[in-house]
Amino acid sequence: MEKLLIEPSKIRKIAFVGDHLPRKCGIATFTSDLLAAVATAHPQSQCFCVSVNDIKGGYDYPEVVRFEIDEQDLSSYLRAADFLNISNVDIVCLQHEFGIFGGPAGGHILAFLRELRMPVVTTLHTVLREPRSDQRRVMQELVSLSTRVVVMAERGRQMLQEIYEAPPAKIDLIPHGIPDVGFVDPTYFKDQFGVEGKVVLLTFGLLSPNKGIEYVLKALPEILNEFPDVVYIVLGATHPNELREHGEAYRVSLEMLAKKSGIEKSVIFYNDFVELENLKEFIGAADLYITPYLNEAQITSGTLAYAFGAGKAVVSTPYWHAAELLADDRGVLVPFADAPAMAKAVNDLLRDDTRRHAMRKNAYRIGREMIWSNTAQLYMHSFEQSRLQGAASSRKSLLTKTLDRRPRELPVLKLNHLVRMTDSTGVFQHANFSIPNFSEGYCTDDNARAFILAVLLGEFGEELEVVRAMATTCAAFLQHAFDPQTQRFHNHMSFDRQWLDEEGSEDCQGRAIWALGVGVGRSPFRSFQMMAGQLFALALPAMTRFTSPRAWAFGLIGIHEYLTRLSGDSLVNQTRETLTGRLMELLEGNATPDWCWFEQELSYDNAKLAHALILSGRATSQPEVVKRGLDALRWLNEVQISEKGHFRPIGSNGFYKRGGTRAAFDQQPIEAQAMVSACLEAYRATSDGWWYEQAQRAFDWFLGWNDLGLELYSSESGACGDGLHVDRLNRNQGAESTLAFLLSLAEMRLAQNMVTSFKEPIALGA
Repeated sequence: MEKLLIEPSKIRKIAFVGDHLPRKCGIATFTSDLLAAVATAHPQSQCFCVSVNDIKGGYDYPEVVRFEIDEQDLSSYLRAADFLNISNVDIVCLQHEFGIFGGPAGGHILAFLRELRMPVVTTLHTVLREPRSDQRRVMQELVSLSTRVVVMAERGRQMLQEIYEAPPAKIDLIPHGIPDVGFVDPTYFKDQFGVEGKVVLLTFGLLSPNKGIEYVLKALPEILNEFPDVVYIVLGATHPNELREHGEAYRVSLEMLAKKSGIEKSVIFYNDFVELENLKEFIGAADLYITPYLNEAQITSGTLAYAFGAGKAVVSTPYWHAAELLADDRGVLVPFADAPAMAKAVNDLLRDDTRRHAMRKNAYRIGREMIWSNTAQLYMHSFEQSRLQGAASSRKSLLTKTLDRRPRELPVLKLNHLVRMTDSTGVFQHANFSIPNFSEGYCTDDNARAFILAVLLGEFGEELEVVRAMATTCAAFLQHAFDPQTQRFHNHMSFDRQWLDEEGSEDCQGRAIWALGVGVGRSPFRSFQMMAGQLFALALPAMTRFTSPRAWAFGLIGIHEYLTRLSGDSLVNQTRETLTGRLMELLEGNATPDWCWFEQELSYDNAKLAHALILSGRATSQPEVVKRGLDALRWLNEVQISEKGHFRPIGSNGFYKRGGTRAAFDQQPIEAQAMVSACLEAYRATSDGWWYEQAQRAFDWFLGWNDLGLELYSSESGACGDGLHVDRLNRNQGAESTLAFLLSLAEMRLAQNMVTSFKEPIALGA
């Protein structure tokens, strides 16, 4: 590798943005090590970290962490950008991995980058060969907003150019840094771990199912047949995300596999996230290092770099980083998930001392070019290039922004009242003021809405324990409400858990289908996906027998969510085609230039009809369907704007029959919610900011921009009044109204994330 002659740097302040120890993840380790290496190599430069927190309260960081970002809170990214601009930082060094930032495909980080005034050097820890559309978009904008980008393998450089159209001159290839350790005999360290006289195989890193350790365990009996003194050490704590979702299930399964295979005396699990000094000793004790990852799409592996650079013979599956680093007999590559090939490769190396030691020496020699002090020099060279490119002059200055240029401050999400309205059975339907009204019992409609809300809030990382518990309760209610004999949902249940109807309305069935579709398409939890999918399949056929346009619309929204995960389901696709066709026929049969609507009356949940057409037309690439839906929604929007410019929903005291008198009151929260949701869908379909403004107008109805100038929502509890009477606010805070507000807030937050992060919006769930 070419040695760089670095002149005294003019860079005085460098901010490293990513994760930082003591958070347990590979990015945290990398950021901490890189920051320390640059600070040591260039003491004249002040180095500090802006760290991203994935848990409330963050971590017990060292003083070098000067600012913390809440992963899911978009505003905290903007505050961090303000902090860096005010602090006169010369260079920002961003560590990018999709999983550590909030927003669609981690898009919150784009909002942060757009506000910065200084050059940005971004290290890409992942480069996907087959990105989803939102991931591709994030990556392309990330490259555009960065002054320079760093990859750690030649394959990454090629993929950036071929897949993401990154300018070649913008890309720097800098290998993963490693600690500088001596080339020592493994025997020197073995007694520290009680494995003296043993042949040590080592795998280390945070434990998760994609690591493929089970295939090494399956290979071990054959290895032990020839080399009975072999011991396999698996070093590392379970990955925090895996631990939160599944506990120690993967580790336990590995231990059970070892016992069933009769190799438990030859396997050691160290369930710990070890400090660097201890890690060096573990690596030092290894005769062979093994990385059995199951997926080739890994462009960087810090564990591989550490072991290779320490002069270890390596057996690995051919993921991208390994295939490049271990080429030309610098290591041994074996097929993915192939235990016999793994056993053969290990035995061949243990049998051939000459080859193994040559491999070690070659790795150690190459590794000297990867030590952190060299890596720090290469990064400083990249920083200097960024400074000289004059990127700062092209970045917009951070001036005090007028309201139209800053994201709207949305209300803080509060679930106090909704939790108060929920017991172990489900969500209560009505309330006397803020007190649940037991005598009115429960309904499937509201439990379906609450389930949808819980899934959406899970995407923000909001109050995860609360929303998971609520989702579970509401999912159980939906499951119990379904009658497999009639294939219909009950709707109304008394406080003593007796169903009060033989079957619910068609609209109730549609809302349940909507909720189940969300469970399949958007919930990250397999149990919800499975339950919702099975119930969805049983409940969907009834939809084609219905006559209610709103039931069709609710069902179409649920179908769309379902098909985002299971797009190949032909029956569901056929049902979407049928219901979309019926809505189009209804619109064509009733609409005229002065009454562009599906029916001869505007009644309740009106905007959902247009919403369903826009959504389904876009999903099935039918521009005419989208256009008709947009035309209908634009007409409805005009009808519902007052002479003073605020949102005025159709009143429920008589609704609005064509040619008749429009009811001004009572104004219901579900109308505002339907309009918010439909206008946001129109915005995603068209990228026209006017639709976002209409959604904001409808949302502001909750906040007091309405006929009475009264706030309907409670900032203390998150509750929402049951509507506006002609002369007052209905102070009862039932489930339908509260959920209408909370769903509107959740959707506005999702949309605001896109507006702030992306130049153009992207579809939710894309």
